[in-house]
Amino acid sequence: MPDPRNLVDAGTRHYGRFGARPANVNPLDEFGGLTRVLRGLRLKEWIGFTLLHPDWYASLIMQDAHYLASSEFYAYDRARGALHQHAANARGGSLGLPADLLGGSRCAFRRGGYALAYEFAEASGRHRLRFDIAATAKAPAVSGELELDAAAATAPLSVSSRLPGGGRMYTHKAVFPVEGTLRVGDAEVVFDGEHDLAILDEHKSLLPYRTSWLWGTFAAPTAAGVVGANFADRAEVPGEQEESCIWSPTAAEPLADIVFTPESDDPAAPWRIRSADGRLDVLFEPEGRKVVRHQLGILAIDYFQAFGTYTGTLRTAGATHTVSGVHGVCESMRARL
Repeated sequence: MPDPRNLVDAGTRHYGRFGARPANVNPLDEFGGLTRVLRGLRLKEWIGFTLLHPDWYASLIMQDAHYLASSEFYAYDRARGALHQHAANARGGSLGLPADLLGGSRCAFRRGGYALAYEFAEASGRHRLRFDIAATAKAPAVSGELELDAAAATAPLSVSSRLPGGGRMYTHKAVFPVEGTLRVGDAEVVFDGEHDLAILDEHKSLLPYRTSWLWGTFAAPTAAGVVGANFADRAEVPGEQEESCIWSPTAAEPLADIVFTPESDDPAAPWRIRSADGRLDVLFEPEGRKVVRHQLGILAIDYFQAFGTYTGTLRTAGATHTVSGVHGVCESMRARL
């Protein structure tokens, strides 16, 4: 079947793995009337990026849970062992994250002293990330602009799946060479498109009230092209596609049945991560983590994202790739949303 132009056509949602992101991704188009309004209150949307650089770990996100919108940025200076974090909140439903992401869309999060902006321009083959965050008592100012080379991106991971309890998930992920300059306090971090990368993570999902997942991702340039992986362990409906893949230089190859095994309860302990078929077999060694915990009555979040390095093997249809000390992230979410 050809890839759908819309995630939902005439009230019917498409499910499966797609070769490209549908031009229009609005999960609410499946519903009408009061049901659409109520489902809108359950919609969780975000667009985030993991930035991969030899001297820094960094991540940024805009997210809208429709009872609260927020944005976060962190950067970890490996040489100094210093983690810098910024965050801001806004009214739920106010972000307007685009349904047609890649076709020339823009979105921004701006709240007193905190500004992030994304500009997607598939026609020109260049996407931009803009930073303008004022210093706080706990973190230095952040500024700069990064440019993503869409023409040299990996094949996308584009998945629409049913979730237990009547939920739905859509995700789009891809890896881009990235160049530009990010200033964090007195440090100037220069990204070179020959070896530095940005991993896009877009979600538009109707999640169950109680939801949890383990997730990780990494990527590295090779002489043949980018190699990496995205992998998740969450409650699934049997037979539905998972949001996991191995990126080879030419494809996003499906991956499933992922097991995360921490070596101990120590937060700094490595994690062994494998797929049941053995095509993914890596060890994640954390250098640090960002933690978010909220208890808001019936709503609660217990989350961490660890940043560190991956070592092991990826087996694609054409080759076995060995990775060693490749930068990436690994996270845990347990929430009542």
